[in-house]
Amino acid sequence: QVQLVESGGGLVQAGGSLTLSCAASGHTFSSYAMGWFRVAPGKERSIVAAISWSDNTYYADSVKGRFTISRDNAKNTVYLQMDSLKPEDTAVYYCAARRGSYYYTRSYDYGNWGQGTQVTVSS
Repeated sequence: QVQLVESGGGLVQAGGSLTLSCAASGHTFSSYAMGWFRVAPGKERSIVAAISWSDNTYYADSVKGRFTISRDNAKNTVYLQMDSLKPEDTAVYYCAARRGSYYYTRSYDYGNWGQGTQVTVSS
């Protein structure tokens, strides 16, 4: 098991930027695949981005070219840099982790979740 704590959410105007961080406990972070998901008002949880232990990445079509996922294994942290934010990016963002050799894009692939952080983009 790994404990995850997200931070960095907040209120930002459309076109602005935010960086989310997810700090993980434990000593085997480098062997975990990580993902960012979001739950928008009235919608189901959906994948935003994912990264493997070897830095292979995946992005949902809606965020390609605007969001960047990265990881710092020395700091046990995964990041989500969000640029050119749109009102439709408003959601609670969750960090997720699982052991595995690649990246995973379905929520049921993950067994470890953070508490979520709110991102609100005003128009």
